[in-house]
Amino acid sequence: MPNPSAGILLFKHCDGELQVLLAHPGGPLWRHRDDGAWSIPKGELAPGEAADVAARREFAEETGVAPDGVLQTLGTVRQRGGKQVEAFALEGDFDVTSLRSNPFGMEWPPRSGQLASFPEIDRVEWFSLPVARRRILDGQLPFLDRLALLQGHAPD
Repeated sequence: MPNPSAGILLFKHCDGELQVLLAHPGGPLWRHRDDGAWSIPKGELAPGEAADVAARREFAEETGVAPDGVLQTLGTVRQRGGKQVEAFALEGDFDVTSLRSNPFGMEWPPRSGQLASFPEIDRVEWFSLPVARRRILDGQLPFLDRLALLQGHAPD
């Protein structure tokens, strides 16, 4: 079973609309995928690490910005592949042009013997909830509904 992960769903209100920040995974396997491919910035918990601490660390590693503020729990979901993800909501802003994601290495092209480096996240964008529902991984949809309820909005 995969190690549990934790992440932060950053949100803001813009012109009376609730918007969320989602991350697109980097690397060649995700290059041409859009709808159903985006995620909250998240990552695996270290042994003995609290989920909220891991969520803050992973957000900073994946975006280049340390999140500050009070986290609100959004609970846990189990994604299709079995990964358990615990999420926290955080109100804030993020300049999408300031993205500085950690790199990861993988053999690319396949069976070439060459190691290539790619960013964990290749871009982040702010989305309204209806658009975010199309873009986010199916397994993370409940986080959007839970955030909407926390913010007094009806889930879409």
